Amino acid sequence: MDLPCLPPVAAPKKPALPTPAGACDTHFHLFGPASKFPYAPERAYTPPDAPLEALLRLHDALGIQRGVVVQGNAHGTDPAALLDALAREPRRLRGVAIVKAGIADAELRRMADAGVRALRFHHMPGGHGFSPFGLDAFAALAPRMAALGLHVQFMMNANALQDAVPYLENWRLPAVIDHMGNVDAAKGVNQPGVQLMCRLLGEGKIWVKVSGAYRVSKQYPDYPDARALHEALVAANPGQVLWGSDWPHPRLDKDMPDDGHLLDLFNAWTPDAVLRRKILVDNPARLYGFK
Repeated sequence: MDLPCLPPVAAPKKPALPTPAGACDTHFHLFGPASKFPYAPERAYTPPDAPLEALLRLHDALGIQRGVVVQGNAHGTDPAALLDALAREPRRLRGVAIVKAGIADAELRRMADAGVRALRFHHMPGGHGFSPFGLDAFAALAPRMAALGLHVQFMMNANALQDAVPYLENWRLPAVIDHMGNVDAAKGVNQPGVQLMCRLLGEGKIWVKVSGAYRVSKQYPDYPDARALHEALVAANPGQVLWGSDWPHPRLDKDMPDDGHLLDLFNAWTPDAVLRRKILVDNPARLYGFK
């Protein structure tokens, strides 16, 4: 399956509010250039090239000074594009990788030394086109991750979050959930998965990225039904919430969001300037080790 992908908005709007110094985009992908970093044959989609240079231009336009590269499906388990970016911007960037279950200890340590701070796993029951590495792969790698201080990040629908709870009982490092739990925002905040996600967040057992409003809502361009979900997560525990753009927004074939507008929505949905700074600056600095 090779899904179509639109390119990101080339000239996003300037955010209405100044972005605080040290702000971090904790979720975006780098793709290609394919001539240098080929895409995986088994990929679910073929994105337009979205190289580091384009990402840095976007961040400069938005006033973002730090970022976390999340390895995308198009590169499979090949971390070459990710590691290249970390080598070129070691102070500005950290990484989240997808690895093969049998990765050698030396390779895993090399990635950690290069700035990889987490490994990403997928648990999307009924979903297609995601990495095959899910909860069992995490369980197999967990001891080696813990030894290197690598936390875990899940691409997971929160309505399947109960499946992950037993895997996290003995896990002492952070566990991060992508994209507000990948739920259908139109179903509201009372759906069981959202309630569980908020409870675990409130207890300090997970972190959640308030990214991907356009992935949980079909109401382009302002995604009003996602606002209640965003607000519930921030209220549950603003000290373990993160923001990410999800640039260059792969798997979209219509309604491409403007990244400046996405940052405006975050600011509008988080009206307290102290909380905005906590989510944009303080939380990612603590989690990813920015100085």
